[in-house]
Parts: sequence; C-alpha cells; structure tokens
Amino acid sequence: MSEEQRKASSASCGTTALPDGAASCGLISRSAGTRHHDLDITIYDQPYLQPIMEESFLEWKSEASSLLSQVGGEWAVLNSEGVWLAGDSALQDYFLAGDDETLQRVLRTGQPAAAVSDAVMGGRTVCAVPLQSRTRGELFGALVRVSLEDKLDERVLVLTEAAGLLLRSCFYRGFQSIFVNDLEKVYVQAAKEARQRSILFQYIKRMHSRIDVDKVLTEVMESILGLYPEVGLELFMSQDHESNHPLVKPLLLHHWQEEIYVRTFMEGTVTTLHRGSGEEARVEIGVPVGGKQGVYGVLHLKATGPLMEELDVELLEMMADAAGTAFENAKLYEQSNVMIHELRMINELTQRLSKSLHLADIYQFANQELRKILGAHYCCILVMNEELGALEVASCNAPWLAKEVFPKEYGIGGHVYQSKEPFILADYAAERPAESKLMETTGSSSMIATPLMVNGGIRGVILMSHRKKHYFSYDNYRLLQTLSSHIGLAVGNASLHAEVRRMANRDMLTELYARHYLDEAIQKCQSRDFCGSLILVDIDHFKRVNDTFGHQKGDKILKQVSNVIKSSIRQSDIAARWGGEELAVYLPGLGIDQAFQVGERIRQRVEQETDPLVTVSCGISEWNWTQERISVESLFYRADMALYQAKNSGRNQIMIEETESSGD
Repeated sequence: MSEEQRKASSASCGTTALPDGAASCGLISRSAGTRHHDLDITIYDQPYLQPIMEESFLEWKSEASSLLSQVGGEWAVLNSEGVWLAGDSALQDYFLAGDDETLQRVLRTGQPAAAVSDAVMGGRTVCAVPLQSRTRGELFGALVRVSLEDKLDERVLVLTEAAGLLLRSCFYRGFQSIFVNDLEKVYVQAAKEARQRSILFQYIKRMHSRIDVDKVLTEVMESILGLYPEVGLELFMSQDHESNHPLVKPLLLHHWQEEIYVRTFMEGTVTTLHRGSGEEARVEIGVPVGGKQGVYGVLHLKATGPLMEELDVELLEMMADAAGTAFENAKLYEQSNVMIHELRMINELTQRLSKSLHLADIYQFANQELRKILGAHYCCILVMNEELGALEVASCNAPWLAKEVFPKEYGIGGHVYQSKEPFILADYAAERPAESKLMETTGSSSMIATPLMVNGGIRGVILMSHRKKHYFSYDNYRLLQTLSSHIGLAVGNASLHAEVRRMANRDMLTELYARHYLDEAIQKCQSRDFCGSLILVDIDHFKRVNDTFGHQKGDKILKQVSNVIKSSIRQSDIAARWGGEELAVYLPGLGIDQAFQVGERIRQRVEQETDPLVTVSCGISEWNWTQERISVESLFYRADMALYQAKNSGRNQIMIEETESSGD
C-alpha cells in the first residue's frame, strides 16, 4: 500500500503517523474529551511499530523480571508477518533462518500455541501468544518464548499469555506517551504560530504607519532585537541609501563570496551559515529586505548557543518582507516629495530667470540659485567666447576666477564642452580625470558638470563643486541637467532679445546704428557729458554711381564707406546711417578741432580705398555745456547746414558750422 493510502486510511481510523516511522493516534482531530484507552492502532500502522516495540520490550523485561525468572527461556517479539522486531539476540538467527510452525499457527489463528520443536532445535519448546489491538482485536505481533525443555507445561503457556498481556500494556503505554508528546508539540506549534501572527500583526500595523525611510529601518531592527535581545544584528543597505543609525551599514560588493550578507543580496534568498561545533557553535543568517522593485538591503544576524534554537527564520523572513515593502513605499513617497520639490524649484527658477533679459544677470542669478538648490560650495559658468575661440568665466563665486579665459580643450570644463555629456566626479584627488583650476584653487573634492545647451547647440559648461568627497548623488546629477536646460532656455531668450534689439537698432545694409538709436545716444550723452561733436558724411554724386554701375554696386560702395568710418573712429564713438547715402558719426567728449581730424581721416581714406573710387563731403557741429540751448535737433541742424555748404562749395571737403576748410 502506498504512503498516501496509508495516511488516508490512518486518518479514517483516527490515527496519525508517528515520528521516525512510528504511528500515533488521531485524537488531534477529536474532541478533547476522548479517553486514552480509545487510542488504538490499525493494520496500516504496523510497518512503523518497530521503534515502539523495541522500547516496549526493554521496559517489559524490566517490569516482568520476576515473572520471567519463574518461566525462564529466551524471548522475542515478531510482527504479524513473522518479521523480527525485538528480543533476545540468541533467537534472532533462528527466526531469520526460517518459519517456525508454532509461530505461524499463532499468526494464522490469532490463538496462543505451544509445541516441542523438532530435532533441529534439540528438543526445545516454543510457546507463542498473539499481540492484538485493544478495540478491533487486530493482530499486530506475537510474543515467543523458547526454552531448552523437551516437554509442554500448561503453567508455562499461561505465564506466557500473562507476559504477552503485560507486553501489550507496555506497548500501549509507550504508544499513548507518543500521542501525548505529539499533542503537546501541536499545542506548542499552535501557540508559536499564534504568537507569530500577533507579532506580525502588530509589526505590520506599525510598518504601515511609517512613511519615513529611516523610521522603517529603525522599526524592523528594534522589533527583531525585541524578540531576540541577545542576537548580533546589522542591516546592510545598498549604496543609494545613507543612514545615521549605528546598526545600518553600507553594503559593498567586493569579495562577495566571503560575506554571507553580500551573497544574500546577490541571490535574493535567505542564507544560513553554521560555524563551529559544540559550545562554540554559532550561526549566521542573511535575510533579504526587498520589495517589488528589487532587494534594498540585508538583515545580518549572528547567534550562538541556545539562541540558535530560538531563531525563527520563517518569522524573520516575513518581517523582512514587510520591512522591504514598507521601505519601498516610504522611498516612493520620499521620491514623490523630492520630485514635487524639484518641480517647484524648477518653476520658481524659470519664472525668475524669465524676468531678466540681460545675460550677465541671468548667469549671476543662475550661479546663486544652483549653489542654494544643490548645496554646492562653488559654481562656475563657462561660456564660449566666439571672438577668442575659448571658454570664458561668465559667473563664478570664486572671485579670483572671474573673467578667466581657458582654451576650449582645457580640463574638465573642456572635456564636457567637447563631449557635450554631463560628468560626475566623486574624488578629484584620487581619480583626477583632467586638470581643473576650480577644483585645485578651491580645495574641492567632488564635482558635477553639465553642458549648457542653447537652441540645440552648446553655449558653455556649468561646473558645481564641493569640498566633501562623494558629496553629489545621482539625483543631484540628474537635477543639474534639468536645471541647466531651463537656464539654457533663459539664455536663449535673452540672446534672442539682444539680437532683436541689435537688429532694431542697426541698419541692415551697412550694419551701422539706425538714426533713432543715434538720436537717443546723443541725448543721453548731452545729459551727462561736457561736450561732443557730430559729423555728417554724404557720398558725392551717389545717384550717378547708381545710374552708372547699378544699385547693387551702389550698395557695395555704401558698405565700403561705412566700413571706412567704423575703422576710423573710437569704440566709444557712434556711427549711424542718417538716411540714403548720408551717414553720421557722433564723437562724445571731443571738440570741433578733434572732430575735424577724424572727418579728414575718413574723407581721405574713402577717396583712396573705395572701388570704384568715390568722395565724400562732411559737415561738423559741436555742443558744450556753456551753450544756453542744447538739443539733438540743433546739433543735427547745424551739421546739416555745414554739409550743405560743403556740397555747394565743390564737394570732397569738410565744413565746420559756417567756417569753411577745404580738403587736400
């Protein structure tokens, strides 16, 4: 019969399997009022009776010693199929060698029997009595006595029957003891499970009330130490979480085969390691703390002596699972708050950046806000200077680096500019991927950097540094990239606004200032300066040039004259197209004599450098703080009158406010 059939039949008869192959009664499923003498075995339990029979036989020999001394002989117990169970060793070979007729008759009829053996046994007498179950009388064995007598004695047979009853009584006493032990184990296990459920219920209830990552970790450690105060406990967390708790340590993934907690983290399963033996025996247990998204850490427990038996690995695993889920929820809550905070900061930064259209103000404000948001010690914004072909410091809170210019290939900034990729550095002294004047002069150790992208192109580099090693996290690294895109947008808007203003104030053909800009500039100068001069320049016979060479050639001549003017004046002077072929130059702070020299230089160069050659006529006027009436209109009117005189006096000459001066 199969194991499953045996168990099913045992259950139907009220029995359960005994430890080590024995059988126990099935009163676990009965009411508590069931009497012990109702306990019994069935034929399906017989293959598992040998351990009980061996113990019962020894107990029986002790209790029946006086009886056995009267009867004498050797004794043995066999099962219902005649297989040896227990007995005096002198008989074992005999019963293993072949079937005994007396024993077989007892096993077949279930009645006591006795007979003198054949000559093989040397005239020995064999007495056998059946061992039957209490309730159904099912045969489960036989007690056999073998003696050197060669005659049958009724008294011996009666005493053998009495010995059999005593042996059966010892057997059932042992059988009931096993049942009681089993029942006690069931009660202990039930109490243990109830305690576990209570502990888990309270523990999970507390866990669900925690939405703070550190509180979750503290709760799981305090709960375990509350259950096992003597256990050695550490919690190893992956490097993306830091804690100030003394029992929380970083999990470093080197030489992982040698560390049980690292192996637990890698495999994601409970790992147990036993060391030593006897009184020095100890155990290490690694329990993964994880959620749906992976393993976040490992509970590492060390126990010695009796404490090893108390540790409930299944309970620890359930507690770790609950902690992992709570940790994951708290982490998600924390990340959502961080994201909300970041979005709020990005919104505020964008709003404040959009209020300014001056690049210098944008760079300075971005510098301050980035240091505040990321907690950095230093911020340096490098911008490509197209004229120099190098990276120029646009804003830096290290004043000794202000306005520094670096080759676009230099150092970490140059690397980020060339690669257009963000960069993170944990320890500058140890890694030193490239030189950095910012890191060296400020004593910084960690850095994050990102390219400053404007309208899809790279405009510069943002460098953030801190004196502490390993200061910047991946979240800082990612946030800087997000913030830099908004700064780039603000820079792009300011640049576009500056370009629009430049285009609005410039003449498209000559790239000189427009007349309205010149008017406004002269008005500002008259409000703050002591004097100034104005030169009006007119190309002689310009209509003839257009008619002779065409308007495209005329435009080219106009550009040539404009370039001569721009290269003949100071950077502070303002050149503009006054209208048509008439140009104007305002010279702040210069008197009429100095203005004449500038005008003469322009007149001579035009006559020498244009192609085809043309000439110009100039009219000059001035103002100074002693005049009663100072205005832009008056200045232009007087210069225009002087120009009119120059053109009517033969052209290619300069006239100064009613004063004539011929050219060379």
